Formats: sequence, structure tokens, C-alpha cells
Amino acid sequence: MSANPLDEGRTRKEFRTLFALSAPVAATQLGMMMMGVIDTMMVARVGLAELAAVAVASTWAWSSGSLVQGMVQGMDPLVSQAHGRGDGEAVGLALQRGIVIAIAASVPLALLWTATEPLLLAFGQGAEVARLAQIYMLTRLPSALGFNLFIAMRQYLAGRGLTRPGMWVMFICNILNVFLNWVLIFGNLGVPPLGLQGAGLATGITNIILPIVLWAWIVRFKLHEGAWRRWDARSFAWPGYARYLALGLPVGFQLALEANAFTVAMLMVGWMGVAELGAHQIVMNLASLTFMVPLGIAIGAGARAGNLIGAADLPGLHVACRVAFFMGGGVMAFAAVVFIVFRNELPALYTPDVAAIALAATLLPIAGAFQIADGVQVVGAGLLRGMGRPMAGAIVNLIGFYLIGLPLAYLLAFRLEMGLAGIWWGLAAGLGGVAITLVGWVTRTSRSPLSELSVASE
Repeated sequence: MSANPLDEGRTRKEFRTLFALSAPVAATQLGMMMMGVIDTMMVARVGLAELAAVAVASTWAWSSGSLVQGMVQGMDPLVSQAHGRGDGEAVGLALQRGIVIAIAASVPLALLWTATEPLLLAFGQGAEVARLAQIYMLTRLPSALGFNLFIAMRQYLAGRGLTRPGMWVMFICNILNVFLNWVLIFGNLGVPPLGLQGAGLATGITNIILPIVLWAWIVRFKLHEGAWRRWDARSFAWPGYARYLALGLPVGFQLALEANAFTVAMLMVGWMGVAELGAHQIVMNLASLTFMVPLGIAIGAGARAGNLIGAADLPGLHVACRVAFFMGGGVMAFAAVVFIVFRNELPALYTPDVAAIALAATLLPIAGAFQIADGVQVVGAGLLRGMGRPMAGAIVNLIGFYLIGLPLAYLLAFRLEMGLAGIWWGLAAGLGGVAITLVGWVTRTSRSPLSELSVASE
């Protein structure tokens, strides 16, 4: 095989490797998103106000929880690079610190969720939507801890190339979530119908069971062997957490900046009315569902990049970056076509409301337009995390969304009176700028010397 990183044979091999690594992660991400999709579809049968409340609450949960999730993901380069150089002790230490951070950070997150109603009212949301959103968030409080513990264990496995356990556990818990929704929302098996409150309770129960099942899976099949250590003073040593957070906080800021950009967009839609908010939630739900695939590719690509750096294979890193970008963009190009072709049929899966379907149908072609950029930018951010450069994604998101996307969305929607479509065109412009910048940043960073790309484990 030629040493040339552009060698066709090596590119095909890398594609197979990255696909095998990323496909289960993408399936896991889809499973995570399907919980929200199922909640949305089932709650839509309860009422339009309840659908709007879930739209607001789900976006709030995502945006407020993204900082904590990013902090936990600070283990990504630590685990993947340590695994690449065969240092199981460092891998186990990273997981222990990730578990501690997940537990500690989930407490203030849960407290923040208890203040959902006053916060939404402060941002101009309707009183009824804010009240219903508070009910939903209170019943799903266990998710604050359970989901982040699951993320810690999943990243621990993914960084070592073990991506299928998370997929199967998520599949099992999705079935559980559908069953609990059926029982609690509509009142089956002798349980009184709880409506919106039942949806939140089902999600909360499912998310607390997620890490329990995954940990049982790890222990049952001995997936921790060779990558675990006993808890001791080093597990709680501050210098190690300082290094961990130096990687995790920028990831958290990056995720929070992106998530809160969409939250701000949702708040602007909330100023327009309940019908617009419902249509926006449907399209955002669909766009988020397709986004889970390149997000899975990004997680796999970040782990692969870290493994290659740990193994001192820079030519392989160059090939992996190119293949990852191709996969992320290609998947979303297909999603864009589906959005455009089935723009009238897809919204009908969520609600029978004719007005909401019509509004959503006008937005789907616009959502399709930024699908490719969305796929490229998330892969770029994942690769930079694997290279130990998490701050890059935060900087680019700050500029792309807050200096370009959101101001343009407000201008188009309210000053030029384009309404809901203007908000989506503004988001598309922001995503395009982020994608182009991250491609350039990854290309430049991947050419750095190996000593600059390696991260310390302690």
C-alpha cells in the first residue's frame, strides 16, 4: 500500500473503518432523538398547546443541558488517544472523572429546570405554554443525571471503538419509552391518563434507566477489562480534573452556543403564535432527527482521529478527515432531497392540524438547504475534538450563529417581514459560515506536528 494519504485503497479501508465505528453511534443518536420524536407525536394528539409546550421544553432541555454534556465529552481525546497508545490506566481514569463531573454538574442543571416557567415568561413566551412546559420539565428531572451518566459511559466505549453496546441499550430503552408513553399519556393498563405530565414522566424514567442498563452491559460482557482501575485518590485529584475541564468546557461552550442559537430562534418563533411554534417544532424535530446521523459520524470520526494520533499515524489522520467530511455531507445531501420531495407528507406524521402542516411544508425545503452545511460542520467539530482542539468549534459557532445567523434571522423575519421563513434562512446562513470555517480549520490543524496534537492524560 502506498504511503500517500490520498491512496485509493487506503481511502476505501478508512471508509469501511469509519462506517463500522460510526454507524452504531449514529443509530444511538437516532435512538436518543426518537425519544423526543415519539413524545412530540404522541403529545400532538393531546392538543396544539401541549405540542407547543413540548417544543419549547425540549429545546430548553437541550440548550440548558448542552454545556454539561460537553463537559462530560472532555474525555473524548483523553480516552481515544490513550487507547491508541495502549494506556488502559489512563482510559479508566478518564471515565472515573467523567462520572464525577456528570454527577456534580447534573445538580445545578436540575435546579435550573425547576425554574422553566419564570424563565420562559421572561423571554416573552405565552403564559399557558410556559405553564405546561414547566409541568413537562418537572416530571423529566431524572433525565438531568441519567442522560449525562449515559453520555460518559458511551464516550468511554466509543473512544475504544466499542460503539454497538450503546446502540443496543438505546434501542431497548426506546421501546421502554414508547410503552411508558402509551401507558402514562393516554391512561392504559389501569393508569389514569396524565397527558403532557405522562410524557415527561416517561422520558425521565427512561433516561435514568439508560446508564443502569449500559453499565450492566459493560460489566456482564467485561468491556471494562484492560481499561479500568480501582477508585483511589487519583480519581479525585484536582490537577486531573483541571486538564479534563480544559478540554470539556470548550466542548460545552460549543454545544451550548449552537443549542442556544436554536433556542433563541425558537423564542423568536414564539413571538409569532402557537401555530407557528407548532410548525417550527415539527420541522426542527425532523431536522434534528436527520442531524443525528452526521453527529454519530462526528463522534466516530473524533474517536478515530484520537486513535490515529495516539498511534502516531498522521497520514491516516489526513485520510480519516477527508472521508469523515464526505460521509457527513453525503448523508445530509440525501436528507435534503427527502425533505424537499416529501415536504407535504412528513408534517402529517406529527399532527392532523391543517394550518400547522401547511406552514411546516413551506419550511422543509429551507431546512433541506442547510442540511449539507449542518452535516459538514458537526463532523468538523468532532474531528477537532479528537485532535484536542475543542475551542475551535466554540469560536466558530460564536461568530457563525451570533454575528451572522441570528441577526440575519431577526432582520429577515421581522424587519423584512418574511416571517417564519426568514428565521430559517438566517439559520441556514449561519450554518453555512460555520461549515466553511471548520473545514479550513480541520485542514490546517491536521497538518500540525504530532507533538502538538497529543494531549496529556493526567
